[in-house]
Amino acid sequence: MHSELVASRSADQRDTASRNGTPHLDAVSLAIIEQLQEDGRRPYAAIGKAVGLSEAAVRQRVQKLLDQGVMQIVAVTDPLTVGFRRQAMVGVNVEGDVESVADALAAMSECEYVVMTAGSFDLMVEIVCEDDDHLLDVINKRMRAIPGVRSTESFVYLKLKKQTYMWGTR
Repeated sequence: MHSELVASRSADQRDTASRNGTPHLDAVSLAIIEQLQEDGRRPYAAIGKAVGLSEAAVRQRVQKLLDQGVMQIVAVTDPLTVGFRRQAMVGVNVEGDVESVADALAAMSECEYVVMTAGSFDLMVEIVCEDDDHLLDVINKRMRAIPGVRSTESFVYLKLKKQTYMWGTR
């Protein structure tokens, strides 16, 4: 996002919670997020210059965004290079309370992504494992043992072609 565009937006707008509890983000906070999506290590001074704030103001805004759970700043790795040779997306069908099953899956360290869906599956779960034996253990002995799990269907990743977190703030 160009500094001219950000400068034209109201820098004094404050982020406030909307009626449903989701934080409302002003144009400056959205611009800060975009800056960090481009480079999570970008210095606060450089972000401040791009969005028209001081380094200290950017630091406060970033901390607030982190505290509100709006964003995380993490290192994204290629799982293969750090010893995780098997990934899969697992569709889960549930009997009863979908949220309790989702919570149980989210508590498992191998489950990187858990989302409630509409369609063929109640849940879609991304699993990252060390190898096929580990994947089998997670699905067969742990996931299927969760009360309410009716069935699972696994989609084993053969090759990761794209993984990005740069969708911007639209």
